[in-house]
Amino acid sequence: MNNIHAPTVPSGPTTARATNGNSQHLSFAELQRKKDNMEAELFALGSVLDSHGVDMNTSLLTPDGFPRADIDVAQIRTTRSRIIHLRNDYKDLMGVIEKFLHEHFASLDADDSEETTGNTNGAAAAAQILPDSIPEVLEPPFAKVNSVVDGSPAAEAGLRAGDQIRTFGYVNHANHDGLKKVGECVAGNEGQRIVVKVARSTGSGQLQELRLNLTPRRNWGGRGLLGCHVLPI
Repeated sequence: MNNIHAPTVPSGPTTARATNGNSQHLSFAELQRKKDNMEAELFALGSVLDSHGVDMNTSLLTPDGFPRADIDVAQIRTTRSRIIHLRNDYKDLMGVIEKFLHEHFASLDADDSEETTGNTNGAAAAAQILPDSIPEVLEPPFAKVNSVVDGSPAAEAGLRAGDQIRTFGYVNHANHDGLKKVGECVAGNEGQRIVVKVARSTGSGQLQELRLNLTPRRNWGGRGLLGCHVLPI
C-alpha cells in the first residue's frame, strides 16, 4: 500500500446486495475467504482513521462549524463511508454463513434419522437419545464451558459448566485460533441464532451429544453478549 491514508477499495455506493446474493452460491471455503478479506479490509480502514487520530464518531468540524484544517476531512469521510458499507456487507455475509451451516447440519441430522429408522433396533436406540441430541460426534472438542450466569443467553440456550464445545457456529477445532474466532462469531451474530454442538458428561463416564441454539444479545442484565466463560481445551 503506497499511501496508508487511501482506502484499499474506492469509496461510494457498493453493490452489497448483489454481492451477498452471489454469496448464496459460494462454497464454505469461499465464504470463509470472503469473510477473512472483509475483516482484513476493515482492519486496514480502521488504521487509516487511527493515523488521523479519529474514529467513526469524531467531529470533523471546528466549534464554529468549519471543516477542521488539521486533518484530511474528505479522506476521513471516504474511509468512514467504506467502513459503513463493509460492516453491512459483513453482517449479511455472516447471515449467509450461518444459513449454510444450519442447512448443512440439518442435512446431516436427516441422514442420521433415516439410518436410525432403517435399523431394526432404531426405536429402542432413539428412546435413549434426547430430542435435541445428535447420535454421531462430528468434531473433536476445542473448548470447555467454565461457568454460566443464571438468566444469561448462554443459560437460556441450555449451556452448562463443564460442557465441551465441538462446534460454535462455523468455528471448530481446526479454525478457532485460540478462541478468537468464537468472539468474532458472537460479535458478528448479535441477535441471531448460533448453533452450538456440545458434549456433556452424564455422570456415568459417558458423553451426551447436544445441539443448542444460542442467541447473543445485550441488555440481559449482565456483562457481554453470552453470559458464560469459555476456556480452550
